[in-house]
Amino acid sequence: MRLDLEQRDWVPTPHGVFMAHTLAERNLVEGRRVLELGAGAGNHTIIFVRQGAESVLATEISEELLATTRRNVERNCPGASNVEYRVADWLDTQGTFDVVASNPPFCKSGRRNRRYFIDSLILDAHLRLVPEGTLVFVQSSMADLDKSLRRLAENGYEARVLASTEGPFRDYYFEDPTFMEEIRHVPNGYQVRDGVYVETLYVVLAKLRPWTPQGGAQASR
Repeated sequence: MRLDLEQRDWVPTPHGVFMAHTLAERNLVEGRRVLELGAGAGNHTIIFVRQGAESVLATEISEELLATTRRNVERNCPGASNVEYRVADWLDTQGTFDVVASNPPFCKSGRRNRRYFIDSLILDAHLRLVPEGTLVFVQSSMADLDKSLRRLAENGYEARVLASTEGPFRDYYFEDPTFMEEIRHVPNGYQVRDGVYVETLYVVLAKLRPWTPQGGAQASR
């Protein structure tokens, strides 16, 4: 896989690289319609195309970032006709899909609640998923895995950890004293070994259980 990045682009993070390896080892998308939120460098998009997804909708927050996704997919999957590129603000898009995949921002989410994008996925991905559709995302132990699994269960998902790996903190974690204070209170958020701060990354797979609202409910979804 050859990726061409501009200065404005995010280089694939350890989160994204680990998720890419996990996806490459397990075909979750063959013959299925995929929504990828925050396609970025396109490394996950390329895997989905190569694995035979029926269709892939790759989204990004701006045309400039989406241009990078398109360029890398076209370079690595020439002639692919099953990819659509769309500027969209997270889940604010149209359509229903068999799979929703994402590497949601956390440390640099830009929100008071750093878990905002993880929580948004858990609460609202059902709007984009078919019944028994699949949600797959990656998160750090510092984002509180137990909280994610609990909230997934509360919102109608059968969830499990698909894969995990450990790695050292990135330098910019230490540059944000508020972040360092927040993660200190997360149960099992990180470990310190011989002076090295270590986080665990988890790829979470969740299946949306079918559900019928009660009669007279104010909302059907």
